[in-house]
Amino acid sequence: MMDWLVAPQLRTVPGLAEVNTFGGEAKQYQVSVDPNKLAARKLDMRQVFEALERGNRNAGGAYITRGAEQQLIRGSGLVRGLDDIRNIVITSEKGIPVKVGDVAEIGYGAAVRQGAITRNGEGEQVYGITMLLLGENGRVVVQRVKDKIKAIQKTLPPGTELNGFLDRSLLIQRAVETAVRNLVEGAVLVVIVLFLFLLQARAGLIVSSLIPLCLLFAIIGMKYFDVSANLMSLGAIDFGLLVDGTIIIVENAVRRLAERRHQLERDLTQSEHDDTLFQATVEVIKPVVFGMIIIISSYLPILSLVGIEGKMFRPMGQTVILALVGALIMSITLIPALCSFFLKIRVETVNPVLERIGRWYEPALQKVIRRRTMTVGASVVFFVACMALFPLLGSEFIPKLDEGSIAISGVYPPSISLEESVRRQKVMEGALKTKFPNEIDTIVSRIGRPELATDPMLVSQADILVSLKAKEGWKEAESKEELVEKMSEVLGELPGVGTSMSQPIEMRMNELIEGVGIRGDVGIKLFGPDREVRQQYADRIAAVARKISGATDVSVETTAGLPLLDIRINRDEVARHGISVGDVQDVIETALGGKEASTIVESNRRFPLVVRLAKNFRTDPDAIGRILVHAPEGQEVPLSQIADIVSTEGPVQLSRENGEGRTVIQANVRGRDLGSVVQELQARVEREVKLPPGYRLEYGGTFEKMESGRQRLMIVVPITFAVIFLLLFTTFGSFKQASLVFTGIPFAITGGILALMARGMPFSISAGIGFIALFGVAVLNGVVLVEFINELRHHGMALEEAVVKGARSRLRSILMTGAAPAIGFIPMALAHGAGAEVQKPLATVVIGGLITSTLLTLFVLPTLYNWFEKDEPREVEV
Repeated sequence: MMDWLVAPQLRTVPGLAEVNTFGGEAKQYQVSVDPNKLAARKLDMRQVFEALERGNRNAGGAYITRGAEQQLIRGSGLVRGLDDIRNIVITSEKGIPVKVGDVAEIGYGAAVRQGAITRNGEGEQVYGITMLLLGENGRVVVQRVKDKIKAIQKTLPPGTELNGFLDRSLLIQRAVETAVRNLVEGAVLVVIVLFLFLLQARAGLIVSSLIPLCLLFAIIGMKYFDVSANLMSLGAIDFGLLVDGTIIIVENAVRRLAERRHQLERDLTQSEHDDTLFQATVEVIKPVVFGMIIIISSYLPILSLVGIEGKMFRPMGQTVILALVGALIMSITLIPALCSFFLKIRVETVNPVLERIGRWYEPALQKVIRRRTMTVGASVVFFVACMALFPLLGSEFIPKLDEGSIAISGVYPPSISLEESVRRQKVMEGALKTKFPNEIDTIVSRIGRPELATDPMLVSQADILVSLKAKEGWKEAESKEELVEKMSEVLGELPGVGTSMSQPIEMRMNELIEGVGIRGDVGIKLFGPDREVRQQYADRIAAVARKISGATDVSVETTAGLPLLDIRINRDEVARHGISVGDVQDVIETALGGKEASTIVESNRRFPLVVRLAKNFRTDPDAIGRILVHAPEGQEVPLSQIADIVSTEGPVQLSRENGEGRTVIQANVRGRDLGSVVQELQARVEREVKLPPGYRLEYGGTFEKMESGRQRLMIVVPITFAVIFLLLFTTFGSFKQASLVFTGIPFAITGGILALMARGMPFSISAGIGFIALFGVAVLNGVVLVEFINELRHHGMALEEAVVKGARSRLRSILMTGAAPAIGFIPMALAHGAGAEVQKPLATVVIGGLITSTLLTLFVLPTLYNWFEKDEPREVEV
């Protein structure tokens, strides 16, 4: 039913590439030959095979013309049932036909299988997996599949039920919900911050209006550039970052309107109002535009990422850039227009908190400027100390996404039979369901491989996919990590099976990274010419790995121990009887393995017609030795006379990579960061395991992707630095002032490092992307401050006075543009939904970096400016 009823209908679902079936027994028409009856009639397997092949055919005879009609000619000779097969003639003896039914049993049977599916300890099931077409929307296609399954269910016989057990759309939905929730909460927090800082309802609404407009602009761009709405593309948008430029414009407009009205001591006319707004916008337009361009440019290198990190973070870079472009355009067009219509400022509302901070800030700034050596020296020491802490963070590739499911890789002894594997899987599933009834929803085990071998595994290997219930009902564990530990304890009590814990998507991703056979976080690849030597040293390396804290599920790739009945053909004997080696191999293949002679058609279904020896003639080496091989001279020679039949052991699998023999030792990492585990492992293996000449080690798996990602960041980050510095130089036309503002980046890095350390998070690619995103934001306030100080000096103000007044005047905008993005990232940093693990390091880095970069802008940057700039007389504009 799965092959001929369910799967064909599912294949019609738009967006699917294929439907693979697995489990159960594939139907065959089987001809089980009795070799004794063949010998009595002096026949061989080849004749039976040829008779079946020729006895199941149709033929075309062109057509004949009968009057005005043309009538086609068809010779119908297809087999329509078991009786037709029995009556196929092989030969005749003295006019009496010898039929297939005279020398063989005809019936239905199952194909030789190397795999099975079990579920919830209930026994075998039949499984179908829908494969998504590249480029399709997974959530949409899964819903189409569900709708189709409902329709198919109505056509199934009573008692037959289709049950979904691993639904990708659920994870997609939870991740998108997390992203949307973070967006909404972040937007609300940013709006609250704007109102608290400005204390002007209309000004706050004008700035807040940019949030939905930028989001719509980004969504339109995502649609145009075919960027999907996912965890990273939506979840990494920070509305506080988007409104930074608008904050500067509106804050300056509020200040200038209040000053102008105070000067005139009356309400402004519309012309005076618009003129003041124009001047206020022009005053900050250059730093706003260049600051936003710098932020946009800092995201551009993210688009150069490749591999898994590129797949994850390029959509984020594209979406944020689109949103920032929208924010830049609307900041210099729409926002001034809205201010002209709605911003009616009579008196600038005094914010008591900011006023108190300002009264404290000005004398504090004057003190640090006068103690410039101590200020700058302390800043340098702080930076060096934080950089010294960086190696202590540890490292990992990308934080693990909680998929809501668990994948267990089970490995039995290579000699195990399929029937025994099925029995043991039922025991394993029953043990887990009994121990964790409130935590586990469904357990499905895939043993071995299907008939099409779409997933090459041995019958001694099993993938156990565990779907979990909602955490609210859990009783045995409070977290998934605790549940995994307790499940490992239960599995450890089962004899004769080795297990490794992972997640379904994570397991497949690890296989994609390093190929089939490597599913752990760390894959140690041992290369060398001799398989037995590799196995010996692989066991020693695994013993070392098991001693490493944090290394779990350590296993060695099974390469030997497969029971093998080796039929070794004696070439002298076959030559003496005039038999070719190929003839012997054909007999072995047909008699033992079974060979398809033809195809039986039942309506729209097609089933193979397979020839093989009857079961009792192929159950042991002695029976196999009595199989007769037909010689050219007519005699029948027993297989044991022309071949040695030996029970031995053979290799389970032979793995090669780039032409070299390979054996893999793999492990997962729990309770510790990946980088430190591998570093300790490398050091101990180097010290305790001395490989012979011609043998070498490579460390792969997730660790290899982490290393390649870090190397990519080592290229991307300097490029980001260079682009930002070039834009700063373009902004100021001064190498000195560009260097002064650029100092915001190293001090932003210190905050990111401290924030990761405070939260116990290792450095990851996600955190690295956070640092890249931080760089542009870190220099924005510096650009605005230095540009305003330059403007004051251009009007004739003395150096230190311009520095202090400029910093004091820009205090509110600096605090706002620092606080808004930081607070906008708080929901992402504290989120607990699906996918939050990937977002947390990025948000943590940005929040920490903005805190320290804001402090730098308020104290260290003015000090450096006052130190390195000269108080020269300037022209005074009139």
